[in-house]
Amino acid sequence: MIKNLLKHSLRALKKQKGYVAINIFGLAIGIACTILITLFIIHELSYDKYNLYKDRIYRVTLDGKLGEQEILASSTTAILGPTMVADFPEVEKFCRLNTWGETIIKKGDIAFVIDDFSEVDSSFFEIFSIPLLKGDSKTVLNEPNTMVLSESTAKKIFGNEDPINKLLRVNTGQEPYRITGVMADFPEETHFNANILTSFMTNRRSSDPEWLNNSFSTYVLLKPNTSAETVEAKFPGMVEKYVGPRVQEMMGIVLEDFLSQGNRYNFHMQPLTQIHLNPEVEHEVKPATDPKYLIIFGSVAILIIVIASINFMNLSTAQATKRAKEIGVKKVSGSSKGMLILQFLTDSTLISFIALILAVVIVFVSLPFFNDVFDTQVRFNLVEHFFYIPLLLVFALFVGFVAGAYPAFYLSSFNPNTVLRGKLRDGAKNGKLRRILVSVQFLISIVLIVGTIIMYRQLTYMVNKDVGFEKERLMVIESAGSIGDQVKAFKQEILKIPGVELVSASTAVPGRNNNNNGYMLEGHDGQTYLMQTAYVDYDFLETYNMQLSDGRFFNREFGADREACVVNRKTLEEFAIDDYTQTRFIVVFTDEGDKKFMPIIGVCNDFHFKSLHSRINPYVMRFKEDDNNWGYISVKFNTDASAAAINQIEESWKRFAANNPLRYFFMDDDFSHMYKAERQNAKLSVVFAILGIFIAALGLFGLTSFTVEQRTKEVGVRKALGASGGSIFYLISKEIVILVCVATLVASPLIYLVATNWLHNYYYRIQLGALEFIVGFIAAISIALLTISYKTLQTLRINPAHTLRYE
Repeated sequence: MIKNLLKHSLRALKKQKGYVAINIFGLAIGIACTILITLFIIHELSYDKYNLYKDRIYRVTLDGKLGEQEILASSTTAILGPTMVADFPEVEKFCRLNTWGETIIKKGDIAFVIDDFSEVDSSFFEIFSIPLLKGDSKTVLNEPNTMVLSESTAKKIFGNEDPINKLLRVNTGQEPYRITGVMADFPEETHFNANILTSFMTNRRSSDPEWLNNSFSTYVLLKPNTSAETVEAKFPGMVEKYVGPRVQEMMGIVLEDFLSQGNRYNFHMQPLTQIHLNPEVEHEVKPATDPKYLIIFGSVAILIIVIASINFMNLSTAQATKRAKEIGVKKVSGSSKGMLILQFLTDSTLISFIALILAVVIVFVSLPFFNDVFDTQVRFNLVEHFFYIPLLLVFALFVGFVAGAYPAFYLSSFNPNTVLRGKLRDGAKNGKLRRILVSVQFLISIVLIVGTIIMYRQLTYMVNKDVGFEKERLMVIESAGSIGDQVKAFKQEILKIPGVELVSASTAVPGRNNNNNGYMLEGHDGQTYLMQTAYVDYDFLETYNMQLSDGRFFNREFGADREACVVNRKTLEEFAIDDYTQTRFIVVFTDEGDKKFMPIIGVCNDFHFKSLHSRINPYVMRFKEDDNNWGYISVKFNTDASAAAINQIEESWKRFAANNPLRYFFMDDDFSHMYKAERQNAKLSVVFAILGIFIAALGLFGLTSFTVEQRTKEVGVRKALGASGGSIFYLISKEIVILVCVATLVASPLIYLVATNWLHNYYYRIQLGALEFIVGFIAAISIALLTISYKTLQTLRINPAHTLRYE
C-alpha cells in the first residue's frame, strides 16, 4: 500500500511542478531557519552542562542594597568559601576565581599576550570537569606560584617542548611561576574561559578575613542529596555572625539598624547552568544571554514555519478545482474518504521530506556564514549528535501532517456527483479560510518587520546617545602598571608626539569595570552610600571633555585638592545633598580604624560609565597619587589617530615598559562593543524577518498566480468591455489590501505589548510611536502589491481575443 501511495503521490506532484517547487522551496527555507534558530537556542542553553557535577555546583552571588543602589554581583569576599565549608555541613568543597583578562606572560625575554588568565583554588579540577592532560589534579595548584596552561597556550609558548616545571613570569612580577600541569582547552559553552590557571593562594588577598571586601567569585560543590535552599536559608545567620561586627565597627551601628534603614546584605546560591542565562548579575567574565531573546527567536522560528505551512495549505486548497475530477473519479471507483485523506497526507509528507533534505543542505552551507556573522560557534554534527536525525524526521512528518491535514480533509470531502457535473465552485470564490490564513501570514510579517525596526531603533539610540563625555579620538592604553612609577614621564614624552593633544592617567575609564565603594556622609546618621570610585589625575576631565556643572576640578595650585573629590550630579540628587560645599564624605581606613574627611570641590555633569542597560549611579573621582600606578592611560588626539602617531606611542612604550606589549583600545569602539549582543540579535532579527517575509511573498505569488489563472477569462471580458488595466489591477489586489489592513489592526496591540516588555531591559530607551507601525503597514502593503503585480500585469498584457478562448 505504501508503495502505491508513493507512486500516486509522485505522479500527482509531477503534474503540478510549479506549485510543488514553490511549496518545497518555501518549506525548505522555513525548516532551515527553524533548524538554525533551534541550534542557536540549544547552544545557548548548553552552557556549563559538560560538567559532571553540574547539578551540585553553585556560584554564590552577593545580593545587597545601599541607599538607592541595588547590587547583584558575582563578586564575593575571599573568606566566604572557607567559612561555608567550615560552617555548613552541606558544602563539600569550594573554589574561588579571580579573572585578570589579558595578561602578559614572559618566557625569558619573549613576551606573550594571553587572554583569560585566572587564579583558582587547588580544588578547581575536582569541581569542574576540565580534563587535565598533564599533572595531578589534586596537587597542580596547591602551592604558591604554580600554574596550569591550556593545551593551545602551551603549544603557543613552548611549541612541541614539554612545559612541565618550566618557569614563566607574569606581567611585571619578578617571582616566576612554575608550570605544574597542562589542561584541555575550555569548551566554548562555558560562562568563563581560562587559558592559564594559577594558584589562588599566590594572591596576597587570598587569606583576607575582611567580609566587606568583595572581589572574587566563589563556587561551592554541595554534597550529594543536599539542597541549595537549605544552604541559602543559613546565609542570614552567617551574615549576622560575621558581617554584623564589621558593620558596627565601621559604621557605628548594629546590623539590625543597618537593615532597618532599607539596606540589604545577603548571599544567594546560583545554579551553575543558569549563570549564562542571567544578565542581571554584574561582573561577569563573559556577557550573559538574556533568556527573553531566546524566547523571541524561538517564537520567530515557530512563526516562520507557520508561514511556510500556511503557504502549503493555501496552495493545496487553491489547487482543489484542478484535482476535483481526479477525486470524483476515485470516489466513484470505490476509494474511501479515509484512503483519499491518506493519499493527500502522503503527498504533503513527501513534499515535507524533500524540503527537509534541501533544508539540511541549506543549513550545512549557511552555518559557517551564520557563525561568522553572529560571532558564535553553533554546530550541526549529525554524526556526533545522532539523535538529531530521528528528531528531524519526526519534525518533517509533523510539518507534513500539519500543513497537509486541512487540504486532505477539504479535498476528500468533495461530492463526486457535483464534481463530475462540473458544478464545483472553485477555491478562489470560496476561500474564507484561505483569507484568514493569508491575514495570519501578513500579521506575522508585520510583527517581524515592526519588531526588527524597534530593535534597530533602540540599538541606534544606544550607540548614538550623548554619553556625557567625548569618546571619539580617544585611545586608552591598558595595564599602566607595566611602566610602574614612570607614568608621569611617559605622559610627558607622548605629549610631544604630533597629533597627541592630551594625556591622562586613571584607575578607571568609562565602560570598564570599576571599584564600587561604600562611603558615609558627615551628619547623615551613619547611613552608607555606594559609589563608583575612580582615581584620576589633573588632566582627566579635559581629556574626556567632561563638563562641570558647579565648582572646580583638581588643580595643581591647591595642595588640599589631593584629599578632596569631585562627584557627579546624581550623587547630589540621590544622597539629598543641598549644599555640596558644606558636605564631606567620611573615609574609613580599615587597617588602622581611623577616619578622615573628604570634601567635595566640584560637581560633574552626569555621564554614562556603563551601558544604557543601567541607570547612571553616583560616581566619585578622587585624586590619583603618583604611587597609585595601576589602571589606564588615556590619549586624546586632535584628529583621528594616525598609524604614525600610534607607532610612535608604541616605540615610547617599549622604552618604558621593556618587553611588555602595548595593549590599547579606542573608546568609541569599546562603547560600541558593549552592544555587541544587541547588534547580533538585531542582525538575527533582520535575517529571519527577511526570510519569513520572503516565504510569505513566495506563497502569495503562487496563490496569486493560481487566482489570476482562474480569472483569466474574466479579465479578458472586462478588457473587451473597456475596463482599464488599473481598474482590473485594483479588482484583483483590493482583497489583499483589506487583508493587510486587518492584519495590521490585529498585530499592532500585540507588537506594542511585546515591545514594551522587551524595552524594559534598558533603563534608557526609545519611546514607541505610530511611525514604526505605519512603516510596517506600508512595507507589508508594498511587499504584497509587488508580489502580485508581476502575474497580474502579465495577464493584462494578453490579447482579449486569446483570453476569451483560454478555456
